[in-house]
Amino acid sequence: MANGLAGGCACGAVRYRLGSAPMFVHCCHCRDCQRQTGSAFVINAIIETERITLLSGDPAPVAMPTDSGHPHEIYRCPACQTALWSDYGGRPALRFVRVGTLDDPAALPPDAPRTGPVTWCAASSPGMPTTMAFTSAATRARSG
Repeated sequence: MANGLAGGCACGAVRYRLGSAPMFVHCCHCRDCQRQTGSAFVINAIIETERITLLSGDPAPVAMPTDSGHPHEIYRCPACQTALWSDYGGRPALRFVRVGTLDDPAALPPDAPRTGPVTWCAASSPGMPTTMAFTSAATRARSG
């Protein structure tokens, strides 16, 4: 990642560059992410906000309702509405960059299958392959 990884929205109005490798890359299977993406999961790269350089455009924060009631803002291109990154829980120092918006998303595969459980999977879709949905013993006991 000598020059960082670049990415942007579908229409090209917003472009950004990551200044370093992210702290962690994970698949999120929570119901909030499923509803917000229309998919079974989203792949996020967690990185410090100061390490994202905006090259063009100005993503607009959109407040999203969540099952937990905690704040969640998705930063979207104002023109095409592509979701570029999120601020979960009002933590402005961190961003959850949507890996699919990178020019080379394959450069940041998820860490979770190699390093441990996915953080938000208690509400993952039934029937999700075990290689995709990881649950802790405590989560399984609660859903019992």
